[in-house]
Amino acid sequence: MQLRQIDSYRWEIPMTGSMRVPGIVYASADMLKGSDQKEPLKQVANVATLPGIIKASLAMPDMHWGYGFPIGGVAAFDWQTGVVSPGGVGYDINCGVRLAATDLVEKDVRPKLESLVNALFQNIPSGVGSQGSLKLSVPEEKKVLRDGSRWALRQGLGEDGDVEHTEDGGCLPDADPELVSARALERGQRQLGTLGAGNHFLEVGLVEEIFDPHVAGAFGLFQGQVTLMLHCGSRGFGYQVCDDFLASMTKHVQKLGLQLPDRQLACAMIQSEMGSRYLRAMACAANYAWANRQILLHRSREVFQRVFGLGPRDLRMRLVYDVCHNIAKKEEHIIDGKKRTVCVHRKGATRSFPPGHPALNEGYRTVGQPVIIPGDMGTASYVLVGTEKALADTFGSTCHGAGRVLSRKAAKKASKGRSINRELEDKGILVRWTGRGTLAEEMPDAYKDVSEVVAVVHGAGISRKVAKLRPIAVVKG
Repeated sequence: MQLRQIDSYRWEIPMTGSMRVPGIVYASADMLKGSDQKEPLKQVANVATLPGIIKASLAMPDMHWGYGFPIGGVAAFDWQTGVVSPGGVGYDINCGVRLAATDLVEKDVRPKLESLVNALFQNIPSGVGSQGSLKLSVPEEKKVLRDGSRWALRQGLGEDGDVEHTEDGGCLPDADPELVSARALERGQRQLGTLGAGNHFLEVGLVEEIFDPHVAGAFGLFQGQVTLMLHCGSRGFGYQVCDDFLASMTKHVQKLGLQLPDRQLACAMIQSEMGSRYLRAMACAANYAWANRQILLHRSREVFQRVFGLGPRDLRMRLVYDVCHNIAKKEEHIIDGKKRTVCVHRKGATRSFPPGHPALNEGYRTVGQPVIIPGDMGTASYVLVGTEKALADTFGSTCHGAGRVLSRKAAKKASKGRSINRELEDKGILVRWTGRGTLAEEMPDAYKDVSEVVAVVHGAGISRKVAKLRPIAVVKG
């Protein structure tokens, strides 16, 4: 794949063949070395062939191979003439990260850290096929799909400020539960309030370093503070929604006669009935994911209060922000000096809106949107803030995490003979897990260096560093 270096942080894939726009990859030179980058770069170019794509097919520095689109891919399509593609959203619709901050510091937590991680592991259902304590009737489940986080708050599972500090208020408005399959509804009935498996996690951390005191203060972060991070999505419900529509769109594309470089790029025109149905069903899965993370935060608050013998006012576990990674959204952007309505696909990418953006709640409008970037469970995570440059260059988008460098199979092979949990404990990180192969698949070596990923987006100006977090306890599925 031919690459032309634009500057220290950007590389162009020039237009060739049926590409309608160039590809632009955010990365350091070292990140692009190795044969494992061949396939995701090819996917960036493939996305550039889709109808209605605007400006460029983008990839963030945590880019790696995905279904159709690369994970770390961003693409915007004209709302009238463009397409929507489930591969540009991903199977785990609205997989995202939620960060909460407390008034506790390390000396408050260390003596009871093992009790805390054990209690979190016991009270937060995790693992493949895990089921929560909520058993929803189908009519009640459809309320979840329409209302997202607000449904959870009506059940007493949260605090008023939680919705205010969730992207889109924790609810996409066009969700239509009548468009999801009976199988999706069945899978969603018992999984609300569960962490799941794979790269999903719950992490207790410490604010290790502050880069921007003013913005950190606006986010309620201070050095030495204890935090809680949750990473999960729409579980089996979202997977089924994606699977159902990929099957339908694959047949739909064949009828249209649209020539795609990869069948995994199955898509539909946004203005078609198929495209509209997908977006409204996808919104159901997004709302399910927001309700799921809301419940997990509430359960985690309860665990913290019990373990430390604190009331809500003393613990003050407040939501900093909840951002989603896998989503397609109708947004307005200034393109070539004109305001245009587009459908922005962010797959393994995070929204990064600047100060003053009307989508932000009043408390963050003066400083910009919090951007939460989890790393692997053995190093660090970051809090960034959105920028004007992101709005101008990447449709208000940035990276979403460290990004894999080893497949799960390769990670298992590389970890043979090692005790990953002992290695983490030697670093002062307690870990609990469910699946037999989970720690091997998710070991720190399986991921890029998150600090290098963050250095690229910070250097490129599409988000700015605010704080660095260090893990001290992790629950994995």
